[in-house]
This record gives sequence, structure tokens and C-alpha cells, in this order.
Amino acid sequence: MELVYTIKRSPNRKKLTITVERDRSVVVHAPESTSEEKIQAIVESKRKWIYEKTKHAQKYALPHPPGKELVNGESALYLGRQYQIEVVQNSSEEIRFEQRFLIPARLSAERKQVLRNWYMNKAREKILPRTKKFANDLGVAFTNAKIVDNRYRWGSCTIKDNINFNWRLIKAPMYVVDYVIIHELTHLLEANHTPRFWNIVRAQSSKMDKAKQWLLENGQILEEDI
Repeated sequence: MELVYTIKRSPNRKKLTITVERDRSVVVHAPESTSEEKIQAIVESKRKWIYEKTKHAQKYALPHPPGKELVNGESALYLGRQYQIEVVQNSSEEIRFEQRFLIPARLSAERKQVLRNWYMNKAREKILPRTKKFANDLGVAFTNAKIVDNRYRWGSCTIKDNINFNWRLIKAPMYVVDYVIIHELTHLLEANHTPRFWNIVRAQSSKMDKAKQWLLENGQILEEDI
């Protein structure tokens, strides 16, 4: 498969580097004197690395059309399924979920924020306890686990052993949620994506390949407000 990349030359640059942008485009930053042949040879030598980076389901989000305003009768994703949204007349001060999202009419003007808050609460309720469970299964200890707002990653493990999960992960099926949790916790055992790393993840997540495919196909969720 032919590698498509853009070359950016600079007279002040002394070293050639390759970067993969958020949109998966490949950019070669090269000194002005570097020949096309040398650039092509270096890119070819990094083909496997470039392929892995452009296919990274955790980091790179897919492009998507601008989001629509939520209206009565539309649907929202939760744990891998779409559920209808209904604006209802009642005195409640919060959203209810009864196999559909029931949003009080008095909150309809801010329904996007109301639904977002609901997602974040559900993410804390469902993801954080499972993080503790899988940490016990793996025999690892993390410093802290929390739900965050991140437009580019489903989860992360910091150098201080903090585990972070994007609140939008609660939209994914539970097998995907579990995969991301296991993925991040495994970084406490193996920092890089080595064969050992993937062997550990696969042993704990029987649906790893299916989960990675779901994340790859649904990366646009990372760019959505809701």
C-alpha cells in the first residue's frame, strides 16, 4: 500500500522527523537539503510505525459532520445502543432514563448540558468501580481514577499512575468499556505497546479485537459535545 505524506522543509532544521496528525495525515519535517530519495527511504523504513499510529483507535478521532441540536424524538447513544430522547412535562429537576431519555420540559433549553451531566455521572458510576475490579484482577495499583473531558483519547495512564477515562466512553458497549479500562491499567505493568503488553490485554479482554474495531469506527464520538 502506498504511503501518502506531506513534506515540510526548513533551512533551520537539522534532523528529519515524521509526525502523524490528529486527522491521521502523515507529515515529514525535513532539512532543506534532504533529497526526495532519502526522505522516501526513511519513510519506507518507518512504514510499520506509521501504520500503527494511523490505525491507533485510542488516539485518533475520525472526522464527522457538525453535530445537530438535540430535539424531541431524536436519539442518544448509551452503552452501545441508541435511545430516544423525549421532552416531558413534569416537575423533575433531572433527566430520567427508562429505556429512553426523559428530559423535563423546564430543562429543554439546556438539554445538551443536562444530558452531558447525566453521561458523566453514569460514567463515574459504572466505569470507576470496574477500574478497581480489573486492577485487582491484574494485581496493579493506581494512584487515582477519574472521568475527564478529552477530545482525542478514550483513556490515559499518566506517569504518576493516574488513570483517566473520557466521559464519552459510557456511550460504548460494555465490552469496549472493559477493554479501555484493561488497556490503561496494563500500562502500569508495561509502559509501551509491546507484544507482552498486548498479550496481557488479550488475556483479560476476550473481545479485544472487536472492541478496537468499534473504537476505530466510532472515533467521531470523541469530537461530539454530547
